[in-house]
Amino acid sequence: MKENYPQALRQVLKYEGGYVDHPKDPGGPTNKGVTQAVYDAWQKKNGLPTQSVRNISDAAVAAIYKQQYWDAISGDDLPSGVDFAVFDYAVNSGVSRAAKTLQGIVGVTQDGQIGPATIQATKTYIAMTVTNKRLAFMQSLSIWSTFGRGWSARIADVKNQILALTK
Repeated sequence: MKENYPQALRQVLKYEGGYVDHPKDPGGPTNKGVTQAVYDAWQKKNGLPTQSVRNISDAAVAAIYKQQYWDAISGDDLPSGVDFAVFDYAVNSGVSRAAKTLQGIVGVTQDGQIGPATIQATKTYIAMTVTNKRLAFMQSLSIWSTFGRGWSARIADVKNQILALTK
């Protein structure tokens, strides 16, 4: 959700730290989770001269994370909580990997791009999971043979209502 980005960014930055240039980090020089290469590309795209990532401003950090991670995972359109989970995953492990994981969970094509189908499936996933578990419970009851037809119709209607409510 839109209002969640500032808090999500604060949480992510708790783990991204300050300037590092670890020899085993393939990203090279990094500050607040932004690599020198990403910072250079962002500076050039915005008509600004390149400089050391050591000097990155908080405003530039926020803009880069918003554009390259939050917007890339459609954070404004995901349910609260899911938005942060996928955002942090994207920052730490890549946008495509985070998107594919979410898509696998909600049962849509894992193309690595969170679009309308993924967003819709994410919004309905929990409600449908609860409803499916409810149906499985009802089917396990000894009285299923007596009441199952009516309960099945009711659950089918509940699923249709869930779909209508999450559009």
